[in-house]
Amino acid sequence: MANLKLQGRTRAQESSSAIERMYITMRHLFNRGFYKPMGVSGDTLREALLTLRPEIYGSVAEEKVELNGLLYVIDRLPFGIEECRYINLTSDEGYKNSHFKVIVPPKRRRNCYRIDEEQMNIEVTRGRSEIYDILTHLTFLFIESHKIMNRVVINEQGNLTRDWHKLEKAVTSKKDLTKAEREVALTHTANILGRTFEEVTSVYDSFSCAENKERFLDIIYWLGKLAIEESIDDNKRIVTFSPVLRERLGHHIHGEIWANTIKRKLEELNLLDRPIHIISANMHSVMNTLYTPIALKTELKNKNVFDIYELLSDSKNDKLRAKIRKLALQKGMTYIEDQSGANINVQIFDTAQYEDCEYKDLIKDVEDNDKPVIIVMDYAFGEQAYETMDELLKPYITLKETKTHIDVKSISIMGKAGILEGGKGDIMIPSAHVFEGTADNYPFKNELKKKELEGHGIDIYDGAMITVLGTSLQNRDILKFFHDSTWNIIGLEMEGAHYQKAIQSASKLRGSISEKVKVRYAYYASDNPLETGSTLASGGLGTTGVKPTYLITEKIIEQIFKER
Repeated sequence: MANLKLQGRTRAQESSSAIERMYITMRHLFNRGFYKPMGVSGDTLREALLTLRPEIYGSVAEEKVELNGLLYVIDRLPFGIEECRYINLTSDEGYKNSHFKVIVPPKRRRNCYRIDEEQMNIEVTRGRSEIYDILTHLTFLFIESHKIMNRVVINEQGNLTRDWHKLEKAVTSKKDLTKAEREVALTHTANILGRTFEEVTSVYDSFSCAENKERFLDIIYWLGKLAIEESIDDNKRIVTFSPVLRERLGHHIHGEIWANTIKRKLEELNLLDRPIHIISANMHSVMNTLYTPIALKTELKNKNVFDIYELLSDSKNDKLRAKIRKLALQKGMTYIEDQSGANINVQIFDTAQYEDCEYKDLIKDVEDNDKPVIIVMDYAFGEQAYETMDELLKPYITLKETKTHIDVKSISIMGKAGILEGGKGDIMIPSAHVFEGTADNYPFKNELKKKELEGHGIDIYDGAMITVLGTSLQNRDILKFFHDSTWNIIGLEMEGAHYQKAIQSASKLRGSISEKVKVRYAYYASDNPLETGSTLASGGLGTTGVKPTYLITEKIIEQIFKER
C-alpha cells in the first residue's frame, strides 16, 4: 500500500515537473522568437507533453492517433491550420484592415489570417495564457502528424503505403465523394490511424463544416503530408513570434484601452458616481434573467422560467433572444462591442431604468442616484483576467482631467470549471483559489453560500479551487493529488487566482476601490476530468449547463439588489 501511494505521488510530481518544464520552455522559445516544433528546439515541449499525457489528449502517448483530442484541438485552432508550414503568432498589427479574411476558431475568440498557402497568422491579444494554449495544441497536433507519417512511410527512400495513396486520391479529387467512395477512403484512413472503421466513421461528422464536408479526411491528409515532407525532405514546420508581439506582451495595452472605453461610456451615461457591481459572465444570462419575465410574459404563462432559459439556449430561437435584447436596450442596457483586441464584450445595466421587473420591490425605495449599475464583462482567458480586472478597478481620469475612483460595491465571477467530485452541471462555490505550480493562495469571504443554492436538484460543492496554467495540461495523477491532499481541491479553472490577485491589490494595497468590496465566485461543472469519458474532449454540456448558469445568476442579482 505504501508503495502504491509512493508511486501515485511520484507520478503526480513527475507530471507537475513536466508542466513546469513546458512553461519555462515556452517562455524561452517566445523570447528566442521562433522554433521548429519537430526539430531539436521542440524536443522539450514534445517530451514534456508525452510525459504528462493530459486527459484531454487521450492516447497522445500511444501509437494510434487520438481522435477526440484532435477534434478538441481543431475546434480551437483556425480553419486550415493543418495545411500551413509557417505559423506566425502576432499582436494586433492591423490585419483587420487588410484584404485578408478573418478566421475565428469555433471554440476560441481569436482572430487568425491565412496569409498564403503556407502561412497562418494567429493574433494574440489575451496575454501569455493564450500563447501557452496555442503552443500546447500545436505540439499535440505535430505529435499526431508524425504518428501518421510513421504509419505510412515504408522505407528510407520515402515509399508510401497503398492506404496513403488511396487517401491522397480521395482528398485531391475535385468532385464530391459518393457515400461508397467516402467509406472506401475512411477504410484506408482507419488503417493509417490505427483505429477501427467504426471509430473513424463516428467522428467523421463532428469534423465536417459548411466550408468542407470532407474536413476529417483533409486534416489527416495534410497533417501526414507535412510530416512526410519534414521527415523525407527535411522541410520543417516553423512557429514564429512577431517582434511587435514580443515587445507588447505584458504591458496591458489591450486591457487599458478596454477598461478606459468602459469608464468613458459610464461617464457619457452619467453613471460614474453610482454604486458599481461587476460581473464576469457570458453575454446572455444576466440580460435574460433581468428581462425575460417582462419580454416573454406570454411565453411564460404555461412554462417554468428555466424551461424558457433552455429554449433561449437553442440556436433555433433567435427571435425570442432578439425580443429580449431589444427590450433590454430600451430599458437600461448599453452594449459595448470590444474594439480593443481584448475580445471581451461588455454590457452595462442602469437599474434606475428598470421598473417593471420582479426585483423592483428590492429597489423601489432607493433613490435613482443610489440604484446599482451592473457591468457584465464576457469571460477573460487565463492571465488576461488579471490584466482586465486590474485596469478596470484603477481610478479614471475624466474628460475634465479629474481623477475619479469608481465606487465598486461588489465583484462576481461565474463560469465553467472542471469538477473533481461530482459531474457535469454541478455547482462549485470556492472559498479560496490556489495557483498551480506555486504555494500562492487567495482565501476570501465568498458572499455566495452553499445553502443558498441547495434545494434545486443540483449538487453543490464548496472548498478551495485551483487556478491552472492550462486546462488542457491536467492529467489524472495531478488532479487526484489535488483532490486527495490536504489542499482539498474541489475543481479547477483558469482565471480565479488572477481575478482575486487584482481585486486584493486594488482593495487592500492600492486603495483604488473600497476594502469592503464584496466578492462572489461560483462555477458550474463543464466536465469531470477524473472520470473516463467525462473530459472536455467528450463534448459540450448541451442543456445541462442551463439550470446551474441561471441559478447562479439569479442568486448574484438578488444579492446585488439587496445590497445597500
